[in-house]
Amino acid sequence: MTESFLPPLIQQMTQPEFYSHPVTEPIQLIQTHVSYVLLTGEFAYKVKKPVNFGFLDFLTLEKRKHFCEEELRLNQRGAAELYLEVLPITQEGNRLRLGGKGEAVEYVVKMRQFPAGTLFSDLFDQGKLTGELLERLAQVLAQFHASAVTNDYIRSFGQVSKIRLAIDENYEQTEKYIGGPQTQQQFDETRAYTNRLFAEQVDLFNQRIENNWIRECHGDVHLRNIALWNDKILLFDCIEFNEPFRFVDVMFDIAYIVMDLDARDRRDLSNLFLNAYLEQMGDWEGLQVLPLYLSRQSYVRAKVTSFLLDDPSIPASVKQECTVTASRYYRLAWEYTKSSQGQLILMAGLSGSGKSTVARQLAQKSGAIHIRSDAVRKHLAGIPLQEQGGASIYTPEMSQKTYDRLLELGITLAKQGYSVILDAKYDRQAFRQAAIAQAQNHHLPLQILHCTAPSEVLQERLHQRQGDISDATVDLLPKQQMEPFTETEQPYVKTLDTTKDLGTRLG
Repeated sequence: MTESFLPPLIQQMTQPEFYSHPVTEPIQLIQTHVSYVLLTGEFAYKVKKPVNFGFLDFLTLEKRKHFCEEELRLNQRGAAELYLEVLPITQEGNRLRLGGKGEAVEYVVKMRQFPAGTLFSDLFDQGKLTGELLERLAQVLAQFHASAVTNDYIRSFGQVSKIRLAIDENYEQTEKYIGGPQTQQQFDETRAYTNRLFAEQVDLFNQRIENNWIRECHGDVHLRNIALWNDKILLFDCIEFNEPFRFVDVMFDIAYIVMDLDARDRRDLSNLFLNAYLEQMGDWEGLQVLPLYLSRQSYVRAKVTSFLLDDPSIPASVKQECTVTASRYYRLAWEYTKSSQGQLILMAGLSGSGKSTVARQLAQKSGAIHIRSDAVRKHLAGIPLQEQGGASIYTPEMSQKTYDRLLELGITLAKQGYSVILDAKYDRQAFRQAAIAQAQNHHLPLQILHCTAPSEVLQERLHQRQGDISDATVDLLPKQQMEPFTETEQPYVKTLDTTKDLGTRLG
């Protein structure tokens, strides 16, 4: 849009004299279908367009003021450093003034402008989105969700009847793209999956409500809405304009990031992030609804891209790219609905034997869910993961509860088609045999990976361990002993010397 087609206010906001502070020229204007964003150097200003798309209504000045204030309030949860204030724009003679005293004709959100190249999507493109950063993101998002508001009204949005409204609408709005970027088979099977899930799993969705997993979330937390600035991870541009998009299951938020990384062919990174988040929150049961939200987020990306095919102002060459992109997201949405054979993998070995390192590598290679007994134990005890556990959480009774919970999660998720790695010492025959019996009862494949290393290596590893949630120390080693594998256990066991290169042995 050339400047002559811009509203007078936006034309004035592109001029340096509109501002009382120094600006970097030329002032950059970014447009979306719902807002104008002006980048002035140190500060950015967002003006909402007077539009109504049904899911979003900014038609009146009163509504735009309200949603500016909501944007400020909600985004200060995850990016307080960026979101500064809401300012009126007032008419003073022939000029419009930012923050003036007269009658307001518009409202803007004033934000601190962060440097280009700091978005997580940019970091990915630069090869700088490391596993360490994604683990930090998992912690930030877990803290964000842990402190997110919930109440009866918010929880009501977890009802199947409300969840399916937008999902069914997606299918209705994309039926016309069958034969283009979408295929009939993918369309039919993706829709059949959600229909079946909503019909057969009402109890599961009710459990998500009862367990307080429906919260006031971010609602749009993909890699382009996460920034690393001054070494701090900021979650910005959350959904302020639509409650059903924001009052969602925490897995709805997580699905954006997992899907974004999967779509970029980095399932190792999405697995690392997902396992780190689940460990922080203790919400492994959420994996039962995650495929629905992964499919939904990918489908929405496909739908929005497909809409561009209907725009006469878009060149044919760009439409060809859009067709390829939409096709990829439709396919990904379909793939998320496909179940595979679940399995259980038990790690076994003394403290320091390398169980968690092997399990982590295997999870990233195979896409498995990695559940550590240390995390399960602390969640059961209600203590922070990084806090040192006292003797009370290491009683035989607490150990039994921990192994029972591990196995319950393992069976539940493996039945859903996940490969699940239960990472514990499994030094007792009783714990191992209970897992074997349950796997047999549910016709699930099971393997035991027995990690070993010389005693001096175990001692050195425990001595060097820092920043881990495990409480194991060197002085515990003399008290630890593996009960021998019985004849019935032996067929399941693969022994790994973790001082050697494991290479293809983890395949």
